[in-house]
Amino acid sequence: MSMSYLAQPAQQQKLEWLGGNTFSILLDGVATDGQLTVGRFDVGRGQAPPMHVHTREDEVFLLISGTALVWSGEQESELEEGGIVFLPKNVPHGYRITSERADLLMIATPSGIEGMFRQAGRDLSTPRPDGFALAPALLAAAAEAHGSIVVGPPR
Repeated sequence: MSMSYLAQPAQQQKLEWLGGNTFSILLDGVATDGQLTVGRFDVGRGQAPPMHVHTREDEVFLLISGTALVWSGEQESELEEGGIVFLPKNVPHGYRITSERADLLMIATPSGIEGMFRQAGRDLSTPRPDGFALAPALLAAAAEAHGSIVVGPPR
């Protein structure tokens, strides 16, 4: 049984992510009884995760501001501000930000993907270690531990 949950900004975990950009975990599996994860990316031009496949969850991206190219399987699409895309599990996908900055809302169902972000990212409430970088090997290991597979480099 699910219960209502309210997460104010101060309660949302903010992580350093690829390229020094940020990913905020707005709702996780604990808050949603395992039903979904909601996160928000604040990213700059060129930000692009490796092509990957989720084996456990479907994913939705809503581009609040900015523009991006999105790949799902062999299909390439332009996503403009306010655009939304559904990325089903077991389909390789990725994106690349084409605007100066982008604000991207991610919803994944069921929850669990937040574990990957927590394992590979750096919590911004902690001091930044010298030379911190999200290494490709760390990202691949975190992805695999949480049901995702890196299938290629960013596009």
